[in-house]
Amino acid sequence: MSAAAAERWSKGRSFHHSLYPPERIAAERRQTISVCLPARECAQTVGQIVERLLPLHQAGAIDEIVVVDADSADSTATIAAAAGARVLAESQLMPHHGPVLGKGDAMWRALPELQGELVCFLDADTEDFSAHFATGLLGPLVCEPGVLFVKGLYRRPLVNGSEPPGEGGGRVNQLTARPALALFFPELAAVRQPLAGEVAARRDLLESVPFVTGYGVEIAMLIDVWRRVGLDGMAQVDLDEHLNRHQPLSALAPMALTVLSTIARRMEQEGRLGAIEGAPVERPALSELQVA
Repeated sequence: MSAAAAERWSKGRSFHHSLYPPERIAAERRQTISVCLPARECAQTVGQIVERLLPLHQAGAIDEIVVVDADSADSTATIAAAAGARVLAESQLMPHHGPVLGKGDAMWRALPELQGELVCFLDADTEDFSAHFATGLLGPLVCEPGVLFVKGLYRRPLVNGSEPPGEGGGRVNQLTARPALALFFPELAAVRQPLAGEVAARRDLLESVPFVTGYGVEIAMLIDVWRRVGLDGMAQVDLDEHLNRHQPLSALAPMALTVLSTIARRMEQEGRLGAIEGAPVERPALSELQVA
């Protein structure tokens, strides 16, 4: 049943970005929209990304562009601000929670600062960025009934590698995340890019789930959102090709371990696995924090 449900979901909740041009988003949206880019040492790409998002703001498709800078040693913050983004220094966000522990923590701390009822997170190191990354992700939230959460999917060529064009990238995704989901969370087996940093969701949904710090944020968010809203509340959008710098193999093993330990912690929470050591730190759901 799980595999069948995943297949049905894939057929009914997979879309292509071309269905959602900026004009359609602007005409059909009824909620405010924030686009947020967590950034660390992204001076070579962040300016172009912000510049290509600005026409969406001018067309009425989005309301704000925010870059959350991780105290980058390069000119990431300066370039982003000059291009037209609102720049936040992650070290100044919710400082009473201590030092920022990576990407997921930065996203969690930035969420209260964002004005939108819909939030789109994008990677700040994408090369040859196109604004359809934002409109594609936002499209199902705005235009498809019942969709609360959207993941991007794409092809990641391994530039200068031996693989054919369009293949070879996303090695942790293909060799760790997807097999682990197929085995332990088969309802999510049809999610093509579970580790994609490109995601859009209703703000209140994001506030209702915990955020894992560091590289575990995407896989944890996927599982936690599925637990909360089910497959019917989720969608994925084909964004075509995604180009960014590739990590050396030596850097991928720690990333894969983080992904596996995050999945293991979710299994532990369900009573399917004994207590584990070394799982990433989690920040609580903001809705629970606000109540407390």
